[in-house]
Amino acid sequence: MATTSPRTETKTRMLDAAITLLRRSGFHGAGINEILDVSGAPKGSMYHFFPHGKRQIASEAITVYAQRVVTYMDASLASATKPADKVHALFRAVAERLERAEYRQSCAAGTTSLDLDDDLEAVRFAIVSMFSDCVDVISRHFAIADRRRRRSFAGLVLTAIEGGYIRGRAERSTRALKDAAAWLAEIAEREASAAP
Repeated sequence: MATTSPRTETKTRMLDAAITLLRRSGFHGAGINEILDVSGAPKGSMYHFFPHGKRQIASEAITVYAQRVVTYMDASLASATKPADKVHALFRAVAERLERAEYRQSCAAGTTSLDLDDDLEAVRFAIVSMFSDCVDVISRHFAIADRRRRRSFAGLVLTAIEGGYIRGRAERSTRALKDAAAWLAEIAEREASAAP
């Protein structure tokens, strides 16, 4: 059985803390002191593991978060066979995440993107990469013959999820996600049935 070193565990705790804070309040709400406090890591750990500071830990945290999100999206979509059921399974999983977080956390990439400015290019790149990976995994689950339409549909699904998170946090409800899922399920069925 493989064990992780205390150094690896400390870095993982710091990345997990950064993800939690980014999901809650974006880049500006994930300060170095807050990350250290939530992770319980000693202060020297920040610049030992992340010598380029907050931008580096935010970029790495979004990269780790992206891998987790793509995995849960893939599993949610794979849990159903019909296109409409796939859409409902994915949006149900997102709604459950929002409810478990008591409407206080959403997508780390979506929340952080609201803070982007010219000084955060590395962070922006990590977010763009995550969004692209999400579109890739969503598009693989839908048998829409035209590749551009399939990717466009996957992009629409991702946009609805991000918007659903925003409305869900504000409204303390998963209603927006459920409404989006209903419409997107209809589109998914129609597009799949049009495939040769």
